Amino acid sequence: MAENQDGQEKTEQATPKRLEEARKKGQVPRSRELTTMAMLLMAAISMAVMGDAMIEQMGEVLHTGLAVERARLFDRFAVIDILGEAMMQAALLMAPFLLVMMVTAVLAPVALGGWAFSTQAMGVKLDKLNPLTGMKRIFAARGLVELVKALAKFLLIGSVGALLLVQFMPELMGLGRESVENGLAHTGKILSTSFLVLSASLIVIAVIDVPFQLWDHAKNLKMTRQEVRDEHKNTEGKPEVKSRVRAMQREIAQRRMMAEIPKADVVITNPTHYAVALRYDPQTMAAPIVVAKGVELMASQIRTVATANGVPLYEAPPLARALYYSTEIDREVPAGLYLAVAQVLAYIFQIRAAAKGGPVPASPGDLPVPDEFFQGPDGNGAVPD
Repeated sequence: MAENQDGQEKTEQATPKRLEEARKKGQVPRSRELTTMAMLLMAAISMAVMGDAMIEQMGEVLHTGLAVERARLFDRFAVIDILGEAMMQAALLMAPFLLVMMVTAVLAPVALGGWAFSTQAMGVKLDKLNPLTGMKRIFAARGLVELVKALAKFLLIGSVGALLLVQFMPELMGLGRESVENGLAHTGKILSTSFLVLSASLIVIAVIDVPFQLWDHAKNLKMTRQEVRDEHKNTEGKPEVKSRVRAMQREIAQRRMMAEIPKADVVITNPTHYAVALRYDPQTMAAPIVVAKGVELMASQIRTVATANGVPLYEAPPLARALYYSTEIDREVPAGLYLAVAQVLAYIFQIRAAAKGGPVPASPGDLPVPDEFFQGPDGNGAVPD
């Protein structure tokens, strides 16, 4: 089993981060057998499809190059023009075949491992110039696998070639009795068929090599348990750093919450353990929202800020506890508490009107808080006092 420099066994599969780093370095699964098979097979198919037309057009190019007037042969500039025209015709003739081969050469490697371009893979690695390192690669397990693949290809292609030779032997022996044109056409057919069959036989090698390359790539990228833990720690952050970040987030949230208290219409208290600040604007809000809440020390700070900014305090222990456990900050109060909150807000608004010379309102008294809001935060009992 593979080990790292510390002697730890690499038993864990590569993480997504490890795979991404390997891809950036150009380390992706590749199969030369798949690329070779695809190139040869597409070449054979292209020759079978376009071969007749290419041979016919090549004959025309040859005829054009040889059928030149005698006078032009003594003109050195004319000879250059004739050569240029012949080369242009030959290039146009070969263009479709070369285009097919170029596309195949690009897409075949991408079929396994996807597209990966890395400048790191193009860098010079001096360790590859070390003869000892090269000898280790030759006699390593990978070198043995490459030797086995080479022998397998030799045996496979040799066997298929021998079968083709036996199959076409009568036709090959009869070529001498055919006319030149028929013999050439017959030879071309035999060669194209043999090329196609030999190329198709490489599919067997590719089918075996592709899973091996995938397995070998995954094995080379395996990690030790310590490497996985270190990566997780570096990705998620150290516990003390995460704790500090959470503390800073809480501090920022508390400052933002305290800044909203002066905008509140009322702070409902327990009177000492809980404090919940509410704000309601009939023009823009469908229901009152909680702008701040807290217990113990935080509740004391909310009351202090509210008092300093003239926000009235209203003592209603059941409602304060119910609002604290049922509603998050910047959220509307639940529908079950609408009536109780509405009575408190109506009383506060009437107090404000009385300060301007209106009648003094009576306190709402007992507020209607449904029983379900007296379930604690774990849902198994009454909320604490």
